[in-house]
Amino acid sequence: MTVTPNPVWERHGGLAWSNSAADDSVRLRAALVRPRFSRLLDLAAAFGLERLREEWQFLAAEPTPEVERARPIVERILGNIEKGFRHAATGD
Repeated sequence: MTVTPNPVWERHGGLAWSNSAADDSVRLRAALVRPRFSRLLDLAAAFGLERLREEWQFLAAEPTPEVERARPIVERILGNIEKGFRHAATGD
């Protein structure tokens, strides 16, 4: 069975350039260790903020230097995205 990749990966294809068949988890984790606000916002819109948080928790469970470097940035970005989603949902 062939799995059709999520269209969001067309905009963020460089995350798993060496493995074009990488699944969403691999690509999401790659995005999290190379955090950019616009990319994580795009991924949160496509997969849900909870999914991004789950993938981040997976990475954070076994911290590597790469994860530790990204930690403050990712946590700030995910918090800001959450605030923005809440604001959009409530109009506050």
